[in-house]
Formats: sequence, C-alpha cells, structure tokens
Amino acid sequence: MTRLIVTTDSSTAGAIQRAGLADLVIAIERRIVWGRLPSDAELDASFAPRTTQSPGLHWLDDTPAWRLDESDAKDLGLVELFSEYDAVEFWRGPEPNAQLILLWLLDHWRRRCNANPDFVVRRLPLGARDIKPPYGELHPPIVEIKSHELKLASRAWRAYCAPAPQSWRDLLKTNLSWLPQLAPYATALLEELPSPASGLGATEAWILRLIARGCVQPSDVFPGHQKRYEVDVYGYWEVGALLDGLARCERPAVAGLDEGPFSLAMHNDSTRFDRYKRSQLSLTEFGKAVLAGDEDFRRYNPIDRWWGGTHLTNERLWRCDRESQLLVEPA
Repeated sequence: MTRLIVTTDSSTAGAIQRAGLADLVIAIERRIVWGRLPSDAELDASFAPRTTQSPGLHWLDDTPAWRLDESDAKDLGLVELFSEYDAVEFWRGPEPNAQLILLWLLDHWRRRCNANPDFVVRRLPLGARDIKPPYGELHPPIVEIKSHELKLASRAWRAYCAPAPQSWRDLLKTNLSWLPQLAPYATALLEELPSPASGLGATEAWILRLIARGCVQPSDVFPGHQKRYEVDVYGYWEVGALLDGLARCERPAVAGLDEGPFSLAMHNDSTRFDRYKRSQLSLTEFGKAVLAGDEDFRRYNPIDRWWGGTHLTNERLWRCDRESQLLVEPA
C-alpha cells in the first residue's frame, strides 16, 4: 500500500521521509499569517497542476525537486497527487500557520471535490520546529474531518480571508473543538490586531516586555527551539520585521538596534549581521509609556500591514481589546 504524508515544515518532511514512514513526504510552507494573501484565483492555482505558476507559488515548490522526480509528482495538483496514493495523511503542528494551511487545503478540497476528504489529518503534539527524529510518537492522533467539519473549515478560511476581522471574531462564538488548537490560536491571531490603548499587537507587546527586563539582544526576542515564548503566531522573519517596526520608525519604542533593516541582504553581510546581533536593546521613555498603555504607538507611527484579508493602515485601523476580545472598528 502506497502512502503520502503532507506536512507544513520541510525539515519535518525530510525527517519523516528518512524514517521511511511514507513513500513520499511533501511540505507546504507558505506563510499565511504574514503579508498580503494571494487572490482566490492565485490560491486555487497553487493547488492546481503546474502550468504557468510563478516560482514559489505552486504547492510543491517547498519540496526538493529530486524527491518529486523520484515519485513522478513534480507537476501534479493536490487532488491529482492524492489520487495516486492508497493512503494520504496531513500531519500538522499546532502553530497558527499550520492551522491556516489546513483550513485553506480543506476549503480547496470542498470546492474542488464537493465530497468528504479521503485523507487523514494527524495532529503533531509539538511545533514542527521542535520535532526531531527519532519520533517518540510515530502515529499522532487522528482528527476526523467529515462533512460538518469540512463546512466549518471552509467557513473559517473564508473568515480569515475577509476584508474585515468580524467574521473571524464570530468563530470564537462557535464550537471549534473539532480541530484541536484552532480555538486558542483563533484567539491568538485575533490578538495580533493592535490594542485600543497601546496600538500594539500581542507579539509586539511581548517584545517590549522582554526588552523591559534589561540586558537583551535581538536574539532574545526571537522564538526558537526550547525557548519559552508567550505567543507563537509569528516566526523568525516576521518577528524581525516587528522589531524593526518598533525601533526603526518615526517615534521609536526601542533603542539600541544598531543595524537594519531586517532583510536577507543584511543576513548575507556578515559585518552588518554581527553588528545587528550585538545590539543592546532598551526601551525608550516613549516605549515605556506605550507598554504601560499610557501612549498609543499608532498615534505617532504608521502601519501598513495585512492581517489575513484585512489591510491595516492608520486610516483603517481595526483594533482588538485582548481582555474582552471585542473589536474596535476604524474611527
């Protein structure tokens, strides 16, 4: 019996492949928690057979070409590749981006096939970056996805893609137990909207709280293996961009960041990257006031960021009260 496993992390995919748990293991690593979402047509084209999709926009682009060539899978669409295997499993970690990829996949399946999934969803107990072979749990628990759950997944995906966050907020009023981890991370995603008082999202506030402790360098604010992190919505590159936004702006909340912007060009320049890593971070007086909720960071600094399908700008700034989880509409 042939077996295909789909994951949301390429290192995890490689480890599973080396362990011989499947005939083919592929990864879908697209970052959906950050940046502007592709259009519906572009999202559908990602899961379609390869034709004219730009590099990086096809669902198989995160898997090594040699691995796909060995399995004659290089240019297949999702539905077409799934049909080639006797058993298909989607292994996902609990991090928000993995939840969103699953919602996107299930929404595509529902609209493309109009039938219950003929694949199994398995839930990894830890974040993908924390999994290393040999696995202590070779067969993670199964999450059943049937007609009702498929409709809810499609609804949740459409809510995330909507041009305003109310539909996502309404998800919290429904029973989300059918997909473990979705409920807490649905809340965590919502809390990345700016606060009514400080103008900061949850990760930005966490960065300021870390820096307020003193003796902090940039590496201390990044999530990582075996590092306790209060929120786990964003990854390395996204947290770097948020730190840039707090330090390299019109009225900084963070002082001491000696290099930037946080880009691939900086990482490729060893002198600049070393200077960045040696930076000694501290809060400005303004940063202390923002952290205390006495100043609004967005009153003095622009924002141009995407939260799902919602475009956040100073003129159209949705906010979320993290205690009540109530949305504050743009004024």
